[in-house]
Amino acid sequence: MTPSLERLTEALLTAAKRAGAEAADAIAVDGVATAIDIRAGKLEQAERSEGTELGLRVLVGKRQACVSVSDTSDTSIAAVAERAVAMAREAPDDPHAGLADPSQLAKGWDLARLELCDPSPEVDSAALEEDARRAESAAMAIAGITQVEASAHQSRRRVHLAASNGFSGGYARSSRSISAVAFTGDGTGMERDWAAEGRIYAADLPGAEEIGALAAARAMQRVGARKPKTGAFPVLYDERISSGLIGHLLGAVNGSSIARGSSWLRDALGQQVLPKGLSVIEDPHRIRTTGSRLFDGEGLPTARRAIVEDGILTGWVLDLATGRKLGMDSTANAARGLSAPPSPGTSNIDLTQGTKSRADLLADMGRGLLVTSLIGSSINPTTGDYSRGASGFWVENGQITHAVNECTIAGNLRDMLLRITPANDARAHMSTRVPSLLVEGLTLAGA
Repeated sequence: MTPSLERLTEALLTAAKRAGAEAADAIAVDGVATAIDIRAGKLEQAERSEGTELGLRVLVGKRQACVSVSDTSDTSIAAVAERAVAMAREAPDDPHAGLADPSQLAKGWDLARLELCDPSPEVDSAALEEDARRAESAAMAIAGITQVEASAHQSRRRVHLAASNGFSGGYARSSRSISAVAFTGDGTGMERDWAAEGRIYAADLPGAEEIGALAAARAMQRVGARKPKTGAFPVLYDERISSGLIGHLLGAVNGSSIARGSSWLRDALGQQVLPKGLSVIEDPHRIRTTGSRLFDGEGLPTARRAIVEDGILTGWVLDLATGRKLGMDSTANAARGLSAPPSPGTSNIDLTQGTKSRADLLADMGRGLLVTSLIGSSINPTTGDYSRGASGFWVENGQITHAVNECTIAGNLRDMLLRITPANDARAHMSTRVPSLLVEGLTLAGA
């Protein structure tokens, strides 16, 4: 029988101390996942994975090293600790490496209130296959759909983190999802689109038929797609892909980029980066939301904060190391993997919603491009220059006229974000809640 995750992290810390580490933290992860894929009416793939993995970070003075292993035996744990300490002794000094002070650590949390793990029993692969087949059937029922790829997935994952500074805590997460990709036409006239939904609680998941039908309807709207005009036009980013714009902002305020001096927002602290009235809020305590957490990857307590408030950039996204490099406190944004030191990362994000619907913004834009899919990426992290392949729909007089593809959108992120107008259509269950966004004056390269 595999020991508990808490016991495994304790064993790693004990072995690290015995091997000569002055400080250490350890993470243990186990999980089980099942995935079913249906393609052209046939079972394409059925996959189940189970396993336990361990990660150890040791510090010898200001030198650190990380190792990971999937063997949980006492012999393996001892060997891993000895190897990690040997590696740390050969590593260069890092004056910013180190664990949190015990006074900084999270205490007295109640993880149950976040509802991160569905208490209902795991379903078998036959039930997942039925979900995928129902999504496929609903999509194929739409005239003009020639093929469907449908999938269903479930997983449960447990994590425990412990450190020699006294921190010890863990949590469990579950997920259930259904997705479908529908195809229409053939050859160079083939078009496709998709729909997908995922939830922590299976009872919250929309029906498979609804997901399949939506994928098919979206694919049929793409029939006859052609290149748009070349020129400067307003662009409306559909809610499905609009979070990418805010993702670029979050990447630019990540402490790792700021400490390297390689961010296009490196000099923007305290400056306006979004229109007045818009804020970017991180709230890691939302109920039944995938990004929620009460402590970060270094054991610090998380809290709701405004990264951008009323359009003004108020702070960076920091873990302990990047905070020390910048002479600032951690913002409790450490994310921890198995084989690397903690690094900054955000959890649940909200952009202030607007008062208008997507249809209202289409009417306001008059003539331009509604983008529903982005392809490839050319983003200069230092200057913010932006260029992406896109497809979507052309808009004339506020109305969608036809599908478009094979075009490129270009601009500069600093300018783009200052010209966004949000709709009111962000989906409540998403970890990153960003509505459709209208951006004025972008360059389109098409026909």
